[in-house]
Amino acid sequence: MLPLNDTVKVEDGTDRMLVRLDRPQARNAIDAAMVADLHAVCAELERRPRILVLTGSDGIFAAGADIRELRERRREDALAGINSGLFDRIARLPMPTIAAVDGPALGGGAELAYACDFRLATPRARFGNPEAGLGIMAAAGACWRLRELVGEPLAKEILLAGRVLPAEEALAVRLVNEVVPQDELPAAADRLAARIAKNAPLALRLTKLALAAPPGAHPRFDDVAQAVLFETEEKHERMTAFLERRG
Repeated sequence: MLPLNDTVKVEDGTDRMLVRLDRPQARNAIDAAMVADLHAVCAELERRPRILVLTGSDGIFAAGADIRELRERRREDALAGINSGLFDRIARLPMPTIAAVDGPALGGGAELAYACDFRLATPRARFGNPEAGLGIMAAAGACWRLRELVGEPLAKEILLAGRVLPAEEALAVRLVNEVVPQDELPAAADRLAARIAKNAPLALRLTKLALAAPPGAHPRFDDVAQAVLFETEEKHERMTAFLERRG
């Protein structure tokens, strides 16, 4: 059992872990206890890599960071990177990650979704970063991840002008991979996780590292990673099975 503070609910499986944010009384706002719980989740997924499916509860993904805590934070807290460090850790998890978003994903909640590899949404999902209206900035990844995901002009509208993207618009700009009815969201996340899990785990891990590598690392990184994969028994078995099916 993971050492948790009861801010998330975890369903652990062979090839995936479902983590449900569960602070309904605070609209799943991300507080220090939830940060600690998600770090515990990361530690477990680093120890035994699996696909992560991250979702909310009661029609809310996460309405942001906990404002009561945020109001009391000072310079040292910002420099400690409380949320940014967690979201970066999630982004660097060995296996792919899926955010299944129903309802609002705002502020830190949006940045948590941006840190995942895939985003699925229901029609009532909304993505936005209203931090500037609270006298701060979206400093846990949105200022650079969002630009990479949707481009600079739209990122500026969201971050500087408070634009909130509804699900269909988020799909149109490919911020989300799929929009499904609310009651189909768990099944859609399972389907995507199952598609990912059909692939060789080490190939997934090295491909994810290659995608995150800086431009200067290519093509050498890819060559070395492929050299590792060429020597695996799984590569030989999978290619043999492919040739036998084809024959």
